[in-house]
Amino acid sequence: MHRAGPMCFNGVYHLFYQYNPYGPIFTFDQMHWGHSVSHDLINWIPVDHAMAPTEPFDINSCYSGSVTILPGNKPVMMYTGVDSEKRQVQNLAFPKDLSDPYLREWIKYTGNPVIEVPDGIQPGDFRDPTTAWVSEDGKWRIIVGSRKDKDGIAFLYRSEDFISWTKSDSSFYKVAGIGIWECPDFFPVSVDSKEGVDASVLNSSVKHVLKLGLMDGKDYYMIGNYSYEKDNYAPQNELTLTTPRFDHGKYYGSKSFFDPIKNRRILIAWVNECDSEADKQLVQWPIEEIKMLHENEVCFRNKKLEGGSLHEILGITASQADVTISFKLSNLEEAEELDPSWIDDPRLICSEKDASNKGKIGPFGLLALASHDLTEQTAIFFRIEKTSYGAFVDVDPQQDEISLRTLIDHSIVESFGGGGKTCITARVYPTLAIGNEARLFAFNDGTESVVISELSAWSVKKALINVDETISDTN
Repeated sequence: MHRAGPMCFNGVYHLFYQYNPYGPIFTFDQMHWGHSVSHDLINWIPVDHAMAPTEPFDINSCYSGSVTILPGNKPVMMYTGVDSEKRQVQNLAFPKDLSDPYLREWIKYTGNPVIEVPDGIQPGDFRDPTTAWVSEDGKWRIIVGSRKDKDGIAFLYRSEDFISWTKSDSSFYKVAGIGIWECPDFFPVSVDSKEGVDASVLNSSVKHVLKLGLMDGKDYYMIGNYSYEKDNYAPQNELTLTTPRFDHGKYYGSKSFFDPIKNRRILIAWVNECDSEADKQLVQWPIEEIKMLHENEVCFRNKKLEGGSLHEILGITASQADVTISFKLSNLEEAEELDPSWIDDPRLICSEKDASNKGKIGPFGLLALASHDLTEQTAIFFRIEKTSYGAFVDVDPQQDEISLRTLIDHSIVESFGGGGKTCITARVYPTLAIGNEARLFAFNDGTESVVISELSAWSVKKALINVDETISDTN
């Protein structure tokens, strides 16, 4: 399962996703839309798949798409179908029974496809429509990802009735040489509030995030200004391969949705197998509902870690845990100079200076899923180095503590640094640190000491994930 299409409707969270019911692999002619529901975003129950490839306009697969809530509180699904001629076209589907709180059945629009492949575009390079937004002229807009030759393109379409769509004369955004633009997402973020906003908020209180997925398996984003009068997007920085990413690890095909219950925007992504004040980066954080799974809390404060030392975090289940830790630093003048060759590529420094490469202030952080003798471990760490131009992450260690939150779930380790200003998700496969054999340590391999100003850790109970059980129509 991958490439989510989430939404919140009448107090129920829905997760639609692309999947192959016949095996754990992607195939070009058998992809369905799965469907699960939840009341808390933690425990999920499967319902019948929303769509299967059954019609000429999607007979070779139902690819990913998005859900939009129309006036009158009516959801509509726009998805990419691969038709009988192997062309990627955009289709609509509607709930069969709006009185069903779980929207178990969906009916495909008989007039599909509503959007055909544009002239000059290869039939297999046109997919993944976004959630729609409506502008002051009353027309709906969507973006569809594509490419022309080697250039990535986001096409913009308009409609008055969500049935008849017209392509804009010019592309919404285009980048030379990046290949196809997959799973685009476009949404507003508040300039002066931590609350999320609905997709159709277009005033001066917001900036807009334009996100794209590239064939390198990464999700990149830009922040900029959207002119709804001209349907023009002006990012603060043009896209390059050093453009900010939602996550620096195994994280792709992300999709956001607005949660009206708690006025927040939630991002869901695929972990595959193998706002700062300066408006430069987004801030991401785990949903608060994870607290429902917490148990066996462990806390301590003001623990000094000398250079080369470890401190084991006991009292929790280290293979399934939630950990928050903050560090105080001293002797910042001892920090080493950052190699200028890494200025434009934070990923390079991580690959060339891993946790085994000792420095002065760092590496320090956590060793997750560690074996008893540390022959097996996953390091999540900070390294402080001097620069003359600012930092990869907008945190001032002279004024702020350095914070880290890490979620550990057996083979997945997801970390949020600097209060969510940088994120990384790792897929690991321990052979020794499994179940009760896994251990968790705070560590410091720099020559200078650091202080754990505060640590809180919890064991995390198992959530209900797609386990069949009787579904009640009341929460």
